[in-house]
Amino acid sequence: MVVYVDIVFLTNFVLDFGLLLATAHVRKIKPNLWRVGFASLIGASYVIMMFIPALSFFYTFVVKCLFSAAMIMTAFGYKTLGRFGGTLAAFYGVNFAAAGTILGIHYVTRSPNDIVNGIVFSQTGGAMHTLGISMWFVLFMAVLGILWFRFVHSGAKRRETKAQFLTEVEVTIDETTIRCQGLIDTGNHLYDPLTRTPVMVMEASLWGRFVPEEWLEAIRSGEADAIILRLDEEGERETFPWRDRIRLVPYRGINGRSRFMLALKPDTVTIIRSGTRTEVDKVLIGLDGGQLSSEGAYQAIVHPALVG
Repeated sequence: MVVYVDIVFLTNFVLDFGLLLATAHVRKIKPNLWRVGFASLIGASYVIMMFIPALSFFYTFVVKCLFSAAMIMTAFGYKTLGRFGGTLAAFYGVNFAAAGTILGIHYVTRSPNDIVNGIVFSQTGGAMHTLGISMWFVLFMAVLGILWFRFVHSGAKRRETKAQFLTEVEVTIDETTIRCQGLIDTGNHLYDPLTRTPVMVMEASLWGRFVPEEWLEAIRSGEADAIILRLDEEGERETFPWRDRIRLVPYRGINGRSRFMLALKPDTVTIIRSGTRTEVDKVLIGLDGGQLSSEGAYQAIVHPALVG
């Protein structure tokens, strides 16, 4: 039997390219075709190893998972563990769905023959091809693939719904402008109790070039009020140029305890949504010491009062 390695390589390259594009569609990722192509080369090269007996150890579960992870890393990059894991799960879901479809078409198109326990027999009684798997296993894997795909697709739908509330944010103080993605949270009703100024929350790490590291640690540990005490020190005045813009905003934490959030008074906040720019000057920027989105999709919580 003659095997044309170049045809096998090209076929798998095209299949991997299509599967990666389908994964990008499911995850709502805008793919870079060059990166997807390079990832497809990695996947296609893995198939070639089956023709090299010395590399047979590569055909193990762990190595297959590593190659899949390398393909996803190459095609879509790595931002957070949750985002990477979701994309990898989507890739497997698309693979299972595609494999089930191909196997189903195979069985349907073999109608002139009898199929018994995964073995295709010709009408003359001779065995033509052995699949090595039972029909029950095929049905089980098909159902499992459908459930997996539904799970991944529902996660993508949730992200698509959340994306409708995403917006670009620009915060300007003096000559400094910080840009990030923001999530419009209709449940955010945080105001400065004295001036009734709406508070937009941002990750404090975005201001790392301007806020002293000791302050960031205090914000992360929930001791923002201690920062005000340090402002009386001459050294702190020189370290932080926006001393007169600092505010303390009281808020109630998840555990019900009252705390203080360190906030800055910006010159303007610009909300860019659907090509429309909205500038607001009556707003405070509350600094949060954690990561607002586990997937890194946004770095600010936009107060609904800022978008009308």
